[in-house]
Amino acid sequence: MDLRVERLHGIRVLRRPEEGLQALVQRAPQAEAWAERTTERLRPSLTLLYGNRRRLATAGISLLAVWLFFHVVLGANGMVVYRQKRAEYRSLHQEIDSLQKENDHYSEQVKALQDDPKTIEKEAREQLHYTRPGEVVYVAPAPPPPQPTATNAARK
Repeated sequence: MDLRVERLHGIRVLRRPEEGLQALVQRAPQAEAWAERTTERLRPSLTLLYGNRRRLATAGISLLAVWLFFHVVLGANGMVVYRQKRAEYRSLHQEIDSLQKENDHYSEQVKALQDDPKTIEKEAREQLHYTRPGEVVYVAPAPPPPQPTATNAARK
């Protein structure tokens, strides 16, 4: 089995530091010429950019401010969502208060049913229809169910 690595085509192997330095010195004029050509080609654009740098900076800051405004107002945690959450918080807080009052009322009823004999007697009379000896309870009959009214469609 042969484990030797063949020469890679895109990579130059420099054997000695002198060869690397010599290759760098040989290509320096080409690199300088390329830099000069690129600079001359880009000079009008760079001059225009340099002349309008304040306008460009102002426009960039303005766009950033507009984006930031929309993000703060309409973003995932923006003012619109904040107001919705705040309204939801208030409604939930009101619901908690009303449920707490209802719970207190029921707690008072339970305590009265456990301790107060008058409350116990009242509930026994109303729900279980208990009476004391010698009392007579009168019960009113249930009202008759309402009869449906005749409509024009029913008459035909």
